[in-house]
Amino acid sequence: MEINSVEVGSFRNYNSAKLEFHSHTNILYGDNAQGKTNILEAVFVCGTTKSHKGCKDKELIKLGYDEAHIRMFIEKKQIQHKIDIHLRQNKAKGIAIDGIPIKRSSELLGLVNIIFFSPEDLKIVKNGPSERRRFINLELSQLDKVYLYELGEYNKALMQRNKLLKQISFKPSLCSTLDIWDEKLAEFGSKVIIAREKFIEKLSIITKKINEKLTGGREHIELLYEPDVEAGTFISVLRKAREKDLHFLSTSAGPHKDDLCFINNGVDIRKYGSQGQQRTCALSLKLAEIELVKELTNDTPVLLLDDVLSELDRNRQNYLLDSINNIQTIITCTGLEEFIDSRLSLDKVFRIIDGTVILEK
Repeated sequence: MEINSVEVGSFRNYNSAKLEFHSHTNILYGDNAQGKTNILEAVFVCGTTKSHKGCKDKELIKLGYDEAHIRMFIEKKQIQHKIDIHLRQNKAKGIAIDGIPIKRSSELLGLVNIIFFSPEDLKIVKNGPSERRRFINLELSQLDKVYLYELGEYNKALMQRNKLLKQISFKPSLCSTLDIWDEKLAEFGSKVIIAREKFIEKLSIITKKINEKLTGGREHIELLYEPDVEAGTFISVLRKAREKDLHFLSTSAGPHKDDLCFINNGVDIRKYGSQGQQRTCALSLKLAEIELVKELTNDTPVLLLDDVLSELDRNRQNYLLDSINNIQTIITCTGLEEFIDSRLSLDKVFRIIDGTVILEK
């Protein structure tokens, strides 16, 4: 799969811009705060309907404008598709595939597989559980539409149950209706837990192999899924926690509390790993995503690298560049000098200056 072009209008700091990409390596370079990352963000929004930063739609619209547009042409298995995203200040986004509007964003997911890698991905290892759950959900939702549906249903049930817990504090007679939401929460929550468990198991095997190569066999990373509750006991845990939930007016147990642990030679590197170990783990994780997408979809993803090379030493740089030589990649950087000694072919080069795109090669 590859992206042929992306076009933006009134998006972030761009009035309008269009970039036609090469099927292999594309470089966007320029000073900081010129709009390089905004192009990657537009691509990611077109593929997933969401910003990689977790921003609201209205934050993506250029200041002073009421709406923004993104259009992307992709080619998948020799068939071209057009994706249109219409962002509006106070309304839900509009999405169309090949000119046909779609009602649910889930209909778009899976059409494009995108892996976004930035220095901020170090947060996956360093930050709290919410960062790691977001990583799991983003990747699994692209790979598995059933998971996306089940996660959506779980989140709806969770929201309704929490709402009901608050209402019961004013109207205790509603307490009998909690059973309905407990069952619904347990039904979809159990499916989410099982899907995550299988995903992490596969991802761990690939991550471990990549990490061993990156460290010359000195380090052995293992990914451990830490479910807040087990799928088979979820309903009983909910019932036991009911009194506590009624007191705090919130659901205290479920996959919305899950975490992912990274063990390196027996040590939890979330807490005790060095900066270098955490960075290598994050890189291994992202490279493992590529391999997993290939395995599960029989296709290659598009890789977006946002100023990543400057954060890596030469050994990690070389391993990363060797790993992506047959994948369409869009890379942002501040200058081209970091590619001088690399074996990477710069197939297309764009210079970005204050929201203006200049094709140089």
